[in-house]
Amino acid sequence: MDRLETRELAHFLAVADELHFGRAAGLLGITQPALSKTIRHLERRLDVELFDRTSRAVALTPAGQVLAREARVALDAVAAATARTRRAGSRDPRVILAMKPGGDAGLLPAVLAAYEREPDVLPIEVSFGGDRAQMLREGQADAALLYSPPDDLHGLDTETLLCEAPFAVLPASHPLARRADLRMADLAGENLHKHPADANATGTISELMHLIALGRTIAVLPQSLTTPLRDDLAVVPVTDLPPSNLVLAWPAHSTSPSVAALARAVANVAPAPGRAASTVDRHDQGSGSPRG
Repeated sequence: MDRLETRELAHFLAVADELHFGRAAGLLGITQPALSKTIRHLERRLDVELFDRTSRAVALTPAGQVLAREARVALDAVAAATARTRRAGSRDPRVILAMKPGGDAGLLPAVLAAYEREPDVLPIEVSFGGDRAQMLREGQADAALLYSPPDDLHGLDTETLLCEAPFAVLPASHPLARRADLRMADLAGENLHKHPADANATGTISELMHLIALGRTIAVLPQSLTTPLRDDLAVVPVTDLPPSNLVLAWPAHSTSPSVAALARAVANVAPAPGRAASTVDRHDQGSGSPRG
């Protein structure tokens, strides 16, 4: 069987998302008969039915569900490869490091200094904002500083920069602010911020802190994100949550020597206490870091 085309997959996904041929055709800017013809041709090539069609509804078959999942991965990979290729072929190639403001625990200057001591590395450009893990998957960044949990590290390799205990951040006047420690059950019924480690959820960490001071929410954050602490806030350790790791992440298939050098720089700078074994460490035993 010949290979599927990205155009076919994109047309299929439009129908899979909309479950309506007319709406999908409108989004694609083509006619409904042309879209229906593409899907029928795709089904004949695969020798499966991708959609159950009735006069009232369109639904994915089990085979269609599999193709929808795989097609998204394939199209994302093509888009990422295109972005990386264009950046690699630019007249001024750089390593794009994605992070959120303040999301380096104050360690990035030391990491960059260690990186710049590596031979023949590309300049680093720091990019703030956006979904950093998604930027890696889409080829918009070469590496990113992420927190695990909560960031999704699927398909990424990592080097741990810092292992941090979780702290609840509350208004200083809150009754729980006087406690020596807390458990998550103590925060039941509170307006707990859902994605506190992602500054995109509220714009910046400083904005989140302002909302907490106003009594609008409470957050559980890695310790480094709680400093410097405002006078009208209090922090209390949360004892029944796992620590959060600040990690350098990069696509698992990366072959960039400069990204490998950046991972080594993180390994050299990372504080020893609590530091977990990383994919760079495992590379010395046969797997992991970007291949240089």
